[in-house]
Amino acid sequence: MTQRDMAIYLDITPVTLRNWRKNKPNLYKIIMLGFAFEEAVKKTKENYEELKKLEEEIIDLKKFKS
Repeated sequence: MTQRDMAIYLDITPVTLRNWRKNKPNLYKIIMLGFAFEEAVKKTKENYEELKKLEEEIIDLKKFKS
């Protein structure tokens, strides 16, 4: 996600986000950590779904061999 995308998501201007980065570094850091956390959760969910699909394929193979 770009700085512009983040600003739109937060309903602020990109300039405001840049100003927070410069003038309010703790606030900026918390916001960036929030975005990073959200991305990590999304990736974890995708990995879980992929693993679940692989598990189902393995179960199907075991049934086929029996």
